[in-house]
Amino acid sequence: MASLAGLLQSRGHKVSGSDQNVYPPMSSQLAALGISVLSPYRAENVPEDAELVVVGNALSRGNPEVEVVLDRKQRMTSLPALVAEEFIRGKTSLVLAGTHGKTSTASLAAFLLEAAGRDPSFLIGGVPIDFGRSFRDGAGDVFVVEGDEYDCAFFDKRPKFVHYLPDVAVIGNIEYDHADIYPDLAAVQNAFMRLMSVIPRRGLLVAGNESPAVREILSHAYCRVETFAIESEADWRAVDVRSEGTNWSFRLIHESRDEGCFTMNRPGDHNVRNALAALAVVHAAGVPIAAARAALPSFHGVRRRLELRGVAAGVAIYDDFAHHPTAVRETLRALRAQEAGDGRLIAIFEPRSYTSRTRVFQRDFAHALALADRVFVAAAHMRAKVPEELRISEEDLVADVRKQGVEASFLPTPERIIEALSGSLRSGDCVAVLSNGGFGAIHERLLARLEDGKP
Repeated sequence: MASLAGLLQSRGHKVSGSDQNVYPPMSSQLAALGISVLSPYRAENVPEDAELVVVGNALSRGNPEVEVVLDRKQRMTSLPALVAEEFIRGKTSLVLAGTHGKTSTASLAAFLLEAAGRDPSFLIGGVPIDFGRSFRDGAGDVFVVEGDEYDCAFFDKRPKFVHYLPDVAVIGNIEYDHADIYPDLAAVQNAFMRLMSVIPRRGLLVAGNESPAVREILSHAYCRVETFAIESEADWRAVDVRSEGTNWSFRLIHESRDEGCFTMNRPGDHNVRNALAALAVVHAAGVPIAAARAALPSFHGVRRRLELRGVAAGVAIYDDFAHHPTAVRETLRALRAQEAGDGRLIAIFEPRSYTSRTRVFQRDFAHALALADRVFVAAAHMRAKVPEELRISEEDLVADVRKQGVEASFLPTPERIIEALSGSLRSGDCVAVLSNGGFGAIHERLLARLEDGKP
């Protein structure tokens, strides 16, 4: 929604909005653009003369702003419907989707297109560091959009990405997620099949061949399919994957042809897979493989995706949006792979998304978090929103981590966690903060304590 606000403002529209809570990086982006955000939700926040009200999918009936818009019969729409009609139609649409990696892959695809001089437009659910903002209304003929499988609005329960008029679409992987709207994995797969159903027959689907749930639905494609994978058979294949600290390299095999060595400064096998998908997408959009290879090492990633927030007293503090056990596992694996010396890997996890606040992945989270040397679990965010019989038990999660021989603690608040770390952090340690929310600005507060010499 913040990205859309910026796009609309760039077209000369006057934009304002509301939210219950705002936090960086999107709050900083909106402030820099001079777009006002009102909080909390109130009927009087909605201008009576608004030409159009865009309703986010977090809002439902009973919200005071939704109710006043309905009472007034004001024009309203959803984010994806407006994006498609105002910005995507008439351009080549590249839709980057999947349970994991879509923000990073979309950001990389936009970056590679920009490096090739294509001046792409984009709308991404995070802030690419190289662009400094999550949107652009470019002059080129390509629009890059992060394809989200979540629903559109209370009045349109289809997945967002069915609106995006895809010419090329990526489905990088599929796992069960979004327990508040999907009952099981089959329902999630069905959502992605709806994306496949709107790719024209002249289009292209780029599919993650290592994901069993993706492979199971590929027969439903009406268009050409290209696959990507590490080592195993695929049209786009990474082999000889190597890590040297934060630098990772691989050789690209494209349709059995060795395209040489590719280097990137984003750690982890998951980022290698993201790179493969982005390379396939921009190649389909006309970017030569050699040009993409030359640009790849300059990509700096996305804020809140394995983002180094700072180093103080020799302790590195990382921020990651991980809210699914697979994402937690891959993030910790990537940090572990770049470790040097005797430093410890410390994970701080806040269950914040609806799914992570339920019991559905409780054991999977325990196994993922056990990759760290020390684990802190915070209280689940807005836990009362989840029925008690479905709610995660933070104490049981900690107990499951301890059963795997890893020291773990349940400390409800950022303050308690910071206090527990005081006096124990040492030079060489790496702290991974795993939350898809603001989490009480714990990153900055930890860094401040370290700089003051207190921990």
